[in-house]
Amino acid sequence: MRRTHEDAELLALARRYVMPERRYRKLGGSVLRLRGPEYDRFVRALGEDARLITPGEITTLLEGGWRERRTAAWLIAVGRRTEFRERLGGLLLAGEVCCVGLAYCVALAGFGTPRDADLLAAYLDRCLRRPGLDHDQAVVMGALVFTALNLRGDQAARFLGPDGMWERWLHEAPHRRHTPEPTTYLSLIRRLCAFVDACAEAR
Repeated sequence: MRRTHEDAELLALARRYVMPERRYRKLGGSVLRLRGPEYDRFVRALGEDARLITPGEITTLLEGGWRERRTAAWLIAVGRRTEFRERLGGLLLAGEVCCVGLAYCVALAGFGTPRDADLLAAYLDRCLRRPGLDHDQAVVMGALVFTALNLRGDQAARFLGPDGMWERWLHEAPHRRHTPEPTTYLSLIRRLCAFVDACAEAR
């Protein structure tokens, strides 16, 4: 992992794309609370940066810490940079840093192809088998349900059926027994993908 305080190239990109108005902190559920001129300014700026950033710059940001990776994933989502699909799926599965899983999920759900569903399902196949692991299972499930509904497919069914992996994970992980239903995270993913669409239209 590259670190901004040790890497002049990464630092320059962070100052350009990540840090202005503390963008990285708003990229998540916080964007849903933006209103009025602040919302309009944020949407235009994110859409413009998604258009301007180069593939090489995105690759560099994805080698940084959570702030850089989160911002890169959102720029990928808004820019429809589907060439980064496999990279995002790999980073989600690796779980190297915290605070980024939702951003990966928004991008993959926004792409919305059967391959994106496969990448989300691969994460659940691995992580729902580990009740002691409490990372991004809930938001990934929401993203998979969202993607499956849009595809009119059954990619999420095997996880959510009676005695499915989701129910077993909740039962075997007592600290997650009060986790909201997947529909809660489905709603979050749906609203964030709508925000991505608004930014893409503003490009």
